[in-house]
Amino acid sequence: MRGRYLAGLITLALASAGLGAASADAPKWSLAIHGGAGVIERGSLSLEQEKAYREGLDEALRAGAGVLDKGGTSLDAATAAIHVLEDNPLFNAGRGAVFTAEGRNELDAAIMDGRTLKAGAVAGITRTRHPVDAARAVMDHSPHVMLAGEGADRFSREQGLEQVDPSWFRTEKRWQQLLEWRKNHQARLDPTHRYGTVGAVALDASGNLAAATSTGGMTGKRWGRIGDSPVIGAGTYARNGQCAVSATGSGEYFIRESAARQVCDRVAYLHRPLAAAAQETIDSVGAIGGDGGLIAMGPEGMPAFALNSPGMYRGQVAAGSAPQTAIYADEALPVKK
Repeated sequence: MRGRYLAGLITLALASAGLGAASADAPKWSLAIHGGAGVIERGSLSLEQEKAYREGLDEALRAGAGVLDKGGTSLDAATAAIHVLEDNPLFNAGRGAVFTAEGRNELDAAIMDGRTLKAGAVAGITRTRHPVDAARAVMDHSPHVMLAGEGADRFSREQGLEQVDPSWFRTEKRWQQLLEWRKNHQARLDPTHRYGTVGAVALDASGNLAAATSTGGMTGKRWGRIGDSPVIGAGTYARNGQCAVSATGSGEYFIRESAARQVCDRVAYLHRPLAAAAQETIDSVGAIGGDGGLIAMGPEGMPAFALNSPGMYRGQVAAGSAPQTAIYADEALPVKK
C-alpha cells in the first residue's frame, strides 16, 4: 500500500509541475492518451517491448495531433487516437483484446462530447473493427446512450461500420493468457491482466473537450460483465469548462466511485486544481480496494495523470510540441510551459 501511496504522490507532483504557467501560455490544442494501467514495473518489459509500447503510444498521439493541428474537433482527434490503439495488438482494445471465460472477445467503448454532453457507448460487441466508432454512432445516430450485446452488433452493422470476423481480434498472447487463467485463476478474476484499456482526452482549438475509452475488459470475465469503460461518469466523462477523463483499472471500483465524473466535480465544486482532483479521485478508488489510473484534460489544455499502480502506458502532445510518452509511475511527462 505504501508503494501505491508514493506512486500517487510522485504522479501528483509531476502532473502539477506546470499548473502555474497554464493560464499564461495555454496551448491552442492538447491531447493525452493512455494504454492501460497495472502491474508494469521497471524490469518487467524487455527493451524491445518497452520500445514497441512507446512507439504505439507515439503513433496514436500523432494521429490525434494530426486532426487537431488541422483545426479538427476534439471528438475526431480522440477517435483517431483510439483507432490506432484499437488496431495495435499490444493493447487490450480491438485487435489484441483479452478473452472471456468462454474464449470470446467482447468489446466495450464510450465517447463523450464536452460541448453538448452527448455521449455514446457499446458493450459486449463482437464484430466491429473499431468499437469506438460504434460508440460514436450511438451518440450521433441514435436516441440512446448505451447499447449492448446482439443489439449493439446489429446497430453497428446497420450503420455501415466496418465489420470483421471475430478472429480479427484474436492474438496468441491473449489466448495464452486465457489458458493460464483457466489453469490457475478460474475461481477469481485475473489480477495481472485486468487493467488493459485505452483512452484519449482532447481539447481542440475551439475550446471543446472530449473523452473516449475502449477495452476488451478483463481476462476470464463472465456472465456478460461490463466494466467502467463504457459507463458514462465512471470510466469516461467530458464537460466543457471542467475536464475530460478516461480511466483504466479495476472497473467495478471506478463505477462505485463514479470516478470520471468525480474528477470534474472536484474541479467544479471544490475548486481543486485538475491534477489534485485526479489524484484525490484515484485515492478514493484505492480506499475501497480499487487499482488503476486515469488521464484528464482541463479547459486550458493542461493534462493530468494519476495512478495507484506501478505503471500506466500514457502520453501527451500539444500544439507546438512533440509527443511525449511514459510507462512507469515515477516517469515525468513534461508539460508545455
